[in-house]
Amino acid sequence: MTRSWPVGGRPPADPNAEQWVHGKAPTRAECYSARLTIDVTPALRGRIKVSAYQRGVTVAELLRELLEREFPAGDGTP
Repeated sequence: MTRSWPVGGRPPADPNAEQWVHGKAPTRAECYSARLTIDVTPALRGRIKVSAYQRGVTVAELLRELLEREFPAGDGTP
């Protein structure tokens, strides 16, 4: 018996995909070269993790987006 599987649409183009295939994409260390450590309560940590999960992103991605919104580049501060 032969099964027929539906074929999905073509995935959206990723501008970094070609670079990645050829080993030229920037590494995570090159993109994010500074580490920030903060202390939060276990309750806050839990809320952050739940929020990230609900949005389908990692905690790091969620916090980077939040910090970018709060401290946008080009606002005259270093």
